[in-house]
Amino acid sequence: MPRRTVGTRLWLEPDEFDSAGKRQRRSTWVILDRKIKKRTGCPAQDRAGAEKALAEYLTEKHGAPSREHGRHPSQILVLDALNIYLADVVPDHDRPDESRQRILKLGEFWQADTLAHVNGRRCREYVTWRTKQFWKSSKPEKTGKPARPVTEAGPRRELEDLRAAINYHRKEGLCSEIVCVSLPRKPAARDTNMVLSRSDAARLLWAAWRAKQTMGNKVTTRAVGKHIARFILLGLYTGTRSAAICGAALRPTIGRGWIDLERGIFHRRARGLRETKKRQPPCRLPDRLLAHLRRWQRLGIARDAVVEWNGKPVKKVRRGFAAAVKTAGLDAGLIPHALRHSAATWLMRKGVPLSEAADYLGMTEHVLREVYYHHHPDFQRFAADRLASSPGMNRERITVNKR
Repeated sequence: MPRRTVGTRLWLEPDEFDSAGKRQRRSTWVILDRKIKKRTGCPAQDRAGAEKALAEYLTEKHGAPSREHGRHPSQILVLDALNIYLADVVPDHDRPDESRQRILKLGEFWQADTLAHVNGRRCREYVTWRTKQFWKSSKPEKTGKPARPVTEAGPRRELEDLRAAINYHRKEGLCSEIVCVSLPRKPAARDTNMVLSRSDAARLLWAAWRAKQTMGNKVTTRAVGKHIARFILLGLYTGTRSAAICGAALRPTIGRGWIDLERGIFHRRARGLRETKKRQPPCRLPDRLLAHLRRWQRLGIARDAVVEWNGKPVKKVRRGFAAAVKTAGLDAGLIPHALRHSAATWLMRKGVPLSEAADYLGMTEHVLREVYYHHHPDFQRFAADRLASSPGMNRERITVNKR
């Protein structure tokens, strides 16, 4: 019997108007399950609440996931493995909300399948199904830009979560066999040539610092980009990932990294969190940056966190960073991670030893050598000099130019 490829899902019901053009009902999220239509009561802007309602509906529909040991994959729903992973592991993730969204999207497709159905063909069907969709975060109705289609990188990341959920399920002794998840080809690495020059970095910094709020067609005097400028400055001086910069507090705080202004040390890894593959070792702050940080705190510009807006820490800076890039006249594809690329490249150009640069940036020496070492002044210098000074080279010189 053929299996359905699309299961229970969320759908944004549009506004309803009467014949006179008066709005009768605002757009809300509803749950669609074949012929069943259930309202969540969550408005359009409360997608997190709608996803929570969907999770509760699926749990109520299928019941609590079974934790019986040693069952065959054909007796275990994929949804059960996902729900167990969601309950046991996801709360400890650095970004549990994002993990929860990916798992809900997986559940929408796989809810009618068992672990025995997980194979290469079915995984490819999932990739095809996902790449026909658009990212909900695009919000074309607000930005006026077309929604971004889902690329293969999106379903690949979601299938990695599926693999982790199935592996956790087996390690708990709940499945008697190994189930393999087939991942699509890994996409090409982002362009690491998107490195800022010193002058471009200065333009970007000043564009963020001088940004003013716009009301309609009128530019006000309210500064709206100084927190982005602080983010840029810390990113260029330390090469730290954007999430760690946004989470940096100015005093020891559970669940967040912090900056020791007295000793000049940036503790990038959040307190109480275990080390992950995204290495976040402490780094010493340059004296020039440390002077800025101390002045910001003294003047009340940054009281509790480095990147604050209206006195509250900022979680993401993508929109503000993009606005500064546009104002500075730089490449529109420039993203916050370019600050890390730039810091790594600058360190190599300054001739910093690989081991010391890797410790400072929080990346492995292998990655630094593979991606950035060609910018180092000593890159292959010994081999090139030795080849040029080889005893046999003088006898084998090409003299056609002299003739």
